[in-house]
Amino acid sequence: MKTTLASLAALVGGACAFTAPMPMHRAARSPAGALSMANSKAIPFMPQPENLDGTMPGDIGFDPLGLSKIDIDFSEFIVPGAAVMREEGVPSKSPVDTLYWMREAELKHGRVAQLAVVGWILVDQGVRFPGDQYAAISQSVGAHDPMVASGNMTLLLLVVFLLEMVGGAAIFGAASGSGRQPGDFGLDPLNLTSNPAKKARYELNEIQHCRLAMSAIGGIATQAVLNGGDFPYTGL
Repeated sequence: MKTTLASLAALVGGACAFTAPMPMHRAARSPAGALSMANSKAIPFMPQPENLDGTMPGDIGFDPLGLSKIDIDFSEFIVPGAAVMREEGVPSKSPVDTLYWMREAELKHGRVAQLAVVGWILVDQGVRFPGDQYAAISQSVGAHDPMVASGNMTLLLLVVFLLEMVGGAAIFGAASGSGRQPGDFGLDPLNLTSNPAKKARYELNEIQHCRLAMSAIGGIATQAVLNGGDFPYTGL
């Protein structure tokens, strides 16, 4: 079981988190219509989405609902007009468009999901913080109410609030013209992204692991509620 758990943790948490994907702004994409004759890699019988030209890590042209066509510059809402002027009449902001916003959200949710998968399984395998209040929790699926009663959930909400403040400041900077890429918090203490080829591979690995983890935590939570029991949540 330890070997299985270690393998799962490596699978969902082994990505190099908090590194920047490739640029996605309109200016960095191919000219409109350049891929109009190509077919989507994900859905071969449908045309390649115009704004998904393969420059983003993990972009395989999957957008059956056409969400990538939504044309909104979120920087208009994030940064007041007076704050985006370097010189009179010259805006210093860069576009925080729909794809930027969606990729930022995808990376954020995917990173949280990777942590959730590992945390959920560890608790169900008997890992606990020291203290009687934690020892009394039998499974992850039943942890919510005891954590609310003990005040731990309030602390968690405070931590989430602080993290959202940091993320909001980063997006504000991007809308002001910092050039920040979605999900990039400059956290690379091991300098793993110094090599461009390795950086591209890590970016692809991360987004794939993010997507896998988001699907996995949904499945884990559903199976745990329906069948009970511990990992692997078969109910047996």
